[in-house]
Amino acid sequence: GIGPSDASPDEGVVEDLPLIDEKAVEQLTEGLISHYLPDLQRSKSALQELTQNQVVLLETLEQEISKFKECNSILDINALFSEAKHYHSKLVNIRNEMMVLHEKTSKLKVSGINI
Repeated sequence: GIGPSDASPDEGVVEDLPLIDEKAVEQLTEGLISHYLPDLQRSKSALQELTQNQVVLLETLEQEISKFKECNSILDINALFSEAKHYHSKLVNIRNEMMVLHEKTSKLKVSGINI
């Protein structure tokens, strides 16, 4: 035999539900939407404004980064110029030493010829 425990738990549920009133569902849906929609639209516009502000902020940051890069390249150029100045003075000193040595060798040659 079939006992009460053998019956399906879902059995008879459909028959127990009242008929759904389409107009009531539509009115409830409209009420729900009209309740939440203004907040959602405000949130949407706030998010759009935030996104636009973030774009502006990112562009500003990129400009600042490029300024820092320019500063670094200027510092590199300054270092290069000071290094060039240092080597130029070394070259001037070497040239002066070579001129002194040339004069001494010239004098030695002249005094050697006179001997």
